Amino acid sequence: MKAEKTKISIITINYNNSVGLHQTIASVIGQTYTNIEYIVIDGDSDDESLSVIKKHEDKLAFWLSEKDHGIYHAMNKGIVKATGDYILCLNSGDSLIDKQIIENVVAKGLTSDLEYGDLQFFNHEKTWIWKLPSALTFNTFYTSTIAHPSTFIKKSLFEKVGLYDETLRIVSDWKFFMLAVAKFNCSHKHLDLIITAYNFDGISSRPENLNAINEERKLVLGKEFPALMADYEELVFLKLEAKKMRNWIGAGKFVKKLF
Repeated sequence: MKAEKTKISIITINYNNSVGLHQTIASVIGQTYTNIEYIVIDGDSDDESLSVIKKHEDKLAFWLSEKDHGIYHAMNKGIVKATGDYILCLNSGDSLIDKQIIENVVAKGLTSDLEYGDLQFFNHEKTWIWKLPSALTFNTFYTSTIAHPSTFIKKSLFEKVGLYDETLRIVSDWKFFMLAVAKFNCSHKHLDLIITAYNFDGISSRPENLNAINEERKLVLGKEFPALMADYEELVFLKLEAKKMRNWIGAGKFVKKLF
């Protein structure tokens, strides 16, 4: 796929976050790469979000503001409207890392089903980098995930895997990536670039949501990989015990050296 012909659809969902929405829109419409289709889906906000959207609507390929059934329902609305070769979901409050980043990503040659880069976290105190692994396995998603706001998803992959599961409140993007890699064997490539600055106040980052996240993940794993889970959980347990044993042996050798 020739770089200049690669169309990138960027989808921003928003609800009552006019300040964050303004920042996100500014980071997208300021990109040096021109073949971007920008879609904004608002959940019928009652703050100044609609004014922000209308201020920039000449730069938007599509937008709407109406009630939805959650963040993944809103994302799916945008995905259905998108016509790009690749889709990037960039929620309000998140920003592309600089104005050349889409141009730099496309210049590397987008070919895989999933092309995922690194993420810069930020909150009111600091910033830090999440460096993603160069290879993805089942264990990647059993223990973690990849960064949704820095992952370019080939549009056709949604036809193969399906849209985001709207019955899940927090981990539907994780489920999509896990199924794409571990069940549908999709192609993937790590982009050695920081793509997005991610606001760590997001729903999946809040400590109070940790139990809900774990429960949703457990439900998905049990449904999608029932024959695998018992053996895999035992394997993880044995790995942890082996690590404890190595640490114990190492500590013993250290003590002997002292005396």
